[in-house]
Amino acid sequence: MPRIRRDAARLFHKGWSARKIGRHLGYHHTAVMKWVKRSRIVGDVPILTGSSEPKRKPGKISEEIEKRIVDLRMKTGRCTEALKLELDRQGVVVPRNTIHRVLERNYCLKKRSPYKRYHPHQERPYALKSGDLVELDTIHLMISEKKRIYVFTLIDTYSRCAYAKCYEKMNAATSIRFLAEAQSMFSFHFNMLQSDHGPEFGNWFVSMAKKKHRYTRIGKPNDNAHIERFNRTIQEECLDRVDRDVSKINRALKKYLSYYNNQRIHLSINLYPIEMVVPRL
Repeated sequence: MPRIRRDAARLFHKGWSARKIGRHLGYHHTAVMKWVKRSRIVGDVPILTGSSEPKRKPGKISEEIEKRIVDLRMKTGRCTEALKLELDRQGVVVPRNTIHRVLERNYCLKKRSPYKRYHPHQERPYALKSGDLVELDTIHLMISEKKRIYVFTLIDTYSRCAYAKCYEKMNAATSIRFLAEAQSMFSFHFNMLQSDHGPEFGNWFVSMAKKKHRYTRIGKPNDNAHIERFNRTIQEECLDRVDRDVSKINRALKKYLSYYNNQRIHLSINLYPIEMVVPRL
């Protein structure tokens, strides 16, 4: 655009009319006249795009309030909504969007990447026997304001046999250890794994698992419907009744999973999950 504006001014000085230049370049003749007027000030150079900032800002907050917002953010680390409520208590009325812009302008916000992870599409297999499709997920349990523990869960979509274990950390290495423990508990091979895009199921996990793997669609938890429903069941029937301690949770999970796989009727198959297992050949 800067070069187009300069060229338009050159054509005008060569004798072209503003309307002719407008038809030639595809712009209105009034815009051409503005560029010509600007060229008389800056000379025969590319005419840069001017700032869109308004000349008057009657609602602009003072530097003192802006500094107050930034200091409050640095001191508390709270989000925009929390900062607004705190400022309201202090008698400082500032719109939420203004607070957000102040934080953004002062580099106080950690922006998320606009780019989504790309994973090649993998066809979803039909679960015709045990292990054809195994879904994985992670449950986050808060034990304090800043600390949490993690319950890794797994379910075979054909037999509905499930496995779960609690860990203090959530990363790809823990996911690999959990997968190996789950595989050793069942008499069938895991042919294909399916998970969401969590960091514990990233590219390193896929390469180390050495199994076929597919990701669910972003923002489509129904793709992992079996494990999502199992997560709700295990929370209601087990986790909510145990103290938030890793060792206690794992002891409770061991008893509950034995009951879930061997003695609990699953309504989608009207059998115990263990009765659906097709053993490895």
